[in-house]
Amino acid sequence: MQTLTNMIIEHGLRDRIIRISQLSSLVGGSEGRLYGLLNRALSNGELLRLQRGLYILADRFRRNQAHPFSLANALIPGSYISFETALSFHNWIPEHVLTTACVVPGRKSQKYVNEKIGNFSFHPLAINKGYFLELVNRHHVDGQTMLIAKPCRALMDLICLRKIDWQGMGWQSEGLRIDSDLLRSITKKDLKILMHVYKHQRIKSFIRSMIEEIYFD
Repeated sequence: MQTLTNMIIEHGLRDRIIRISQLSSLVGGSEGRLYGLLNRALSNGELLRLQRGLYILADRFRRNQAHPFSLANALIPGSYISFETALSFHNWIPEHVLTTACVVPGRKSQKYVNEKIGNFSFHPLAINKGYFLELVNRHHVDGQTMLIAKPCRALMDLICLRKIDWQGMGWQSEGLRIDSDLLRSITKKDLKILMHVYKHQRIKSFIRSMIEEIYFD
């Protein structure tokens, strides 16, 4: 009998995040046949369950290792990578971040902990309608697609999440260890865009103070 792993590879899905509906189409036949093959692949460690109805092949069957950012976007569609995770990706902070942190649409924070694929956290923010993906870019790594906030958006998302008041540029350069030259590389255009992104006045005031600090003219 052909294994589910072989079917996935033969149909060009070895590096993809696979939904149960796709597996059903591959296998055909009865539901019992599908779940028999699925359970065997899971038991053998050939297939990994991300969550109910969502799977990936184990790394030994993939051409490229599954990227945690791509997995995060699949766990909650519409989410994007932000906060310290995005700042680390862009080399704005020196720390290696162990949890993939994302902004998620809606109002519910969620966490996923999986010893095989990593740790993930999802946080909602008060964002104005139509601005959710402002200053968020699509990246491609090893054939995998992921949504990642630009550094300035990731920084303001972090400040919004933590409800931080303006304390001068020193807090960002000393507290987060972001190089002051990187902070001053944020364009006035992007900061003005960010003024429209968030609902709360605290973060708007923070951005306004940052504009005044960098572009005092």
